[in-house]
Amino acid sequence: MPLTAGGKLRIVASADLGGLGPKDGAPTEYTWMLPGLAPLLVPWLMILALLMVKSNRCLSAWLLWLPLGCVAVVTSLGSNWLPNSDFLLDSILALVFGLAAVWLLSNYLRRSHRVLTFFCVMLVLAVFSALAYVGRQGLEWTGVEIVQVGAVLGLGVLISTLAISLAGWICRGRYRPLALYLWLVLLLAALWLVLCLPFFLFASFSSGGQIQWIEFIPPVLLVSGVNFALLLPFLILSSANAFFRERLKALLNVRLEAPPILPAVEAKP
Repeated sequence: MPLTAGGKLRIVASADLGGLGPKDGAPTEYTWMLPGLAPLLVPWLMILALLMVKSNRCLSAWLLWLPLGCVAVVTSLGSNWLPNSDFLLDSILALVFGLAAVWLLSNYLRRSHRVLTFFCVMLVLAVFSALAYVGRQGLEWTGVEIVQVGAVLGLGVLISTLAISLAGWICRGRYRPLALYLWLVLLLAALWLVLCLPFFLFASFSSGGQIQWIEFIPPVLLVSGVNFALLLPFLILSSANAFFRERLKALLNVRLEAPPILPAVEAKP
């Protein structure tokens, strides 16, 4: 049971008696209560700790709560719209906390070579996303749950980092917000398409060609759209605020724009 879940549980014992009686026993209901607020606060406290870092001790840095709060509200409402989706929504929220950590630490993640920046960003995003998920869900997982969590968070971390790194390489000349948004949309769609293509080919081969391309494209576009929606609040904040604009430039590893060249003024005799 996740630490952040609560409600009435219905437990039914089941055993195959081979025709000697009913397979399912009498149901037992139990009301599970949230053990405390600590699991819910762990990811938020991690971000609060990063705001205490010397380079983040300014009022502008606290604007990061806006994208975090927006995504947290949407995911909390999503549990009502999408039943049995707590695992996916918690994974999305954990990835957002990882993105927030990357934005706050981007000055420390930038390296002279883009490849090194890529690995630094991916490491921080993976660690903080995993910590946020573990803080909310606890450690009592089955083997299947570990594989599911690792797959969802791992793919989200890898694709997000690749898209940001490639977008920074394409826009390396200077920071252009609209071009960056467009490139991220295209890159996310292309990366998810390439990643999912082997699974589609395997499924198509196994079904004897019954699965068509038209059935493959919509889920890929949906996943890439959700991925971009997670990045969008941070991108908007970076476009609207000078503090986070510099953090995004560091994250993209774009070159600093050269100052304008002023015409020489001749000295009068």
